[in-house]
Amino acid sequence: MTTQEFKKRWTSFGIGLIWLFILLWPLLGIKPDGLEFIPSLTLWLKLAVAALCVMIVYELNQRGLFEGLKSAGASLKGSTEKLYAATPNWLLVCIGLGLAIAFPAMTGRYGHDVACNVLIYVCLGLGLNIVVGLAGLLDLGYIAFYGVGAYTYALLSIHYGLAFWLCLPISALLAGIAGCIIGYPTLRMRGDYLAIVTLGFGEIVRLILNNWMDLTNGPNGLSDVSRPTVYWPDFSNGFSFELIMVKKVWMFYYVILAIAIVTIICVYRLNYSRIGRAWEAIREDETAAELMGVNTFLLKLLAYAMGAAFAGFAGTFFAARMRFVSPESFTFLESAMVLAMVVLGGMGSIPGVMLGALALIALPEAFRDFELYRMLVFGGVMTTMMLVRPKGLWPAKRVGRRSEEMD
Repeated sequence: MTTQEFKKRWTSFGIGLIWLFILLWPLLGIKPDGLEFIPSLTLWLKLAVAALCVMIVYELNQRGLFEGLKSAGASLKGSTEKLYAATPNWLLVCIGLGLAIAFPAMTGRYGHDVACNVLIYVCLGLGLNIVVGLAGLLDLGYIAFYGVGAYTYALLSIHYGLAFWLCLPISALLAGIAGCIIGYPTLRMRGDYLAIVTLGFGEIVRLILNNWMDLTNGPNGLSDVSRPTVYWPDFSNGFSFELIMVKKVWMFYYVILAIAIVTIICVYRLNYSRIGRAWEAIREDETAAELMGVNTFLLKLLAYAMGAAFAGFAGTFFAARMRFVSPESFTFLESAMVLAMVVLGGMGSIPGVMLGALALIALPEAFRDFELYRMLVFGGVMTTMMLVRPKGLWPAKRVGRRSEEMD
């Protein structure tokens, strides 16, 4: 390591700290009464000390002082990977399912509420993973299908009194149809153009929900949506099943857990089917896939429809749980959040999307004690993760090997 490289790194570090203060001061220092420097300077000093500690650790690593720790970590990682490879998949699935079933008994109401949010986004992330991760289509208006599913159940429940479990497939079907309607005129586009058009269609759906007063009640939303009902064992007079309404949060948790398990199984079967292989071929090289006989347009349309159907599942549960839906719940920020889950977890990876949803929903809750600074900490952790693992927390396993990897 030369002295020039050392000076260059520390110069960039100093310039970065100056820019950080320039960005923080307008956010914290401009008040209605005048200008203040102390709040922004106090926070900047804390961040500067933390960044300085990270920079010192980096410099020590560059000088090879952590080689012993790195070799120990590498050996531990290798042992863990061997143990994971030797463990049967069915055993891992049983352990994960057992922990998920026992989760309400180990936590309180707050934990149940956060877990419900995580599982909703797991369903959304797995649906978007079909479109983005498998088929390679950048969709920035995906949350529109979430809204279609929520409003479908709300309307059918309020006006026709249909049950939750009957509306669940109906909402998925109508969301899939909406995916086909939106996808048909857009899938002949590629890349950035496709992203812009899907973003536009997502905003069109939100504006329709916001302005169609006769159907959706506009910005006032729809309330008094029916809760789900389930059959529960009753041992008071022998053994029988009693139809009860889901009211407690832990009961909602089991409902969304069942929906998430069905979603995981369906996406897994699609991933390892001929259709999934065709989607991956389209993602890698659409022109080559078309030349090999893959009907690219039909399969891309199917990817949109399947991803939208799973969003319809999640939207139905959201409406039943909240008992109220409004257009403000289906903004572009939600689409960006779901897309971030897919990218952070690992595109095309089912466990990765689940970890991404857990990180993006549960992590801000864990940092809630930081109050105003929790999103800053959250953003820093996200940035660090993407720098350390750019392929995601749990990258998808590619079937087979490329020719350049055979050497």
